[in-house]
Amino acid sequence: MFTLASLPNWMTVMRIAITPLIAVLIWSDVAPFYYQLALYLYTIASVTDYVDGYIARRLKVESPFGEMLDPIADKLLIAAVLLALASVQTSGWLFLVPALIILIREFMISGLREYLAKQNVSAPVTKLAKWKTTAQILALGFLMGAPGFPGFPFAHEIGLILLWIAAILTVQTGSGYVRGALGHVNSLR
Repeated sequence: MFTLASLPNWMTVMRIAITPLIAVLIWSDVAPFYYQLALYLYTIASVTDYVDGYIARRLKVESPFGEMLDPIADKLLIAAVLLALASVQTSGWLFLVPALIILIREFMISGLREYLAKQNVSAPVTKLAKWKTTAQILALGFLMGAPGFPGFPFAHEIGLILLWIAAILTVQTGSGYVRGALGHVNSLR
């Protein structure tokens, strides 16, 4: 049943549901229309990522379901778009290196968080990690927007620069999480 209290969870589920469609539109490699549609859907998904959390906190309707599903939805969206773009990118290593750094970090940190949760240790999201997420979202938006809006100068280059910034922030935030987790593991001995 849909209620205002369930709106944040519905938004998260919607993000998961449209993620494969965004990837298929990119893989189809039909410019400009499919890229435009992919970018519109991606923008909706990215905005709802912020809005669902804001609504949940504002209305005090945070739920265990939402807390579990929200980071999964975020990772699915980023991974699907990175993989879809990898299949159509012509930038070679300039795209693939930061994309791999981002994907590897996401898997690694997810595993660390799962381990730490079993130990009843929290691994809260840092402010720098939020900047990393913002850089990722913008980078992918520019990269899928470039073929969709060919009149926008340097969109592809801006996307690659932002992707590298996101990768650098990914390494920084990832190493911080790893150091914190190793400190906790060493204290258990």
